[in-house]
Amino acid sequence: MADQPTAQRTHSFLRFAIALQTLTIFCQAVSAGLLLTVSYGHAVHGIGARVMYGAAMLYVLAAVLAWKPGGGSPRSIWHATGFLVLASVQVVLGIAHVPSVHVPLGVLMFALSVLALARQWGPARSGLVPHGRGA
Repeated sequence: MADQPTAQRTHSFLRFAIALQTLTIFCQAVSAGLLLTVSYGHAVHGIGARVMYGAAMLYVLAAVLAWKPGGGSPRSIWHATGFLVLASVQVVLGIAHVPSVHVPLGVLMFALSVLALARQWGPARSGLVPHGRGA
């Protein structure tokens, strides 16, 4: 098992990475609206796609660090890797201009990222006991 400061640091980095990923996906939804309304919307959405993909890669790195040196569960690695695969598919669909799949996949990715974030910030992770349960 890893020492407590290392585990705490890597867990905090994992939380940060998931929060960043969730924020970048939300920004992508906003920039998708810009595609429809302003001339520079395409450029903003394209830059956002690169940032979102980088955030997904950072999530994988954070999950690996939370597992190996941090002593956490390897399950986060599978979630992060699966998300990176979805992000890769999303980028390909965006480049290929397939909005009928690109848009719903973006919604799914946002929902999954929010769930991952909630799982990291939930009562079980923070040491809090849900109301009505406890000694």
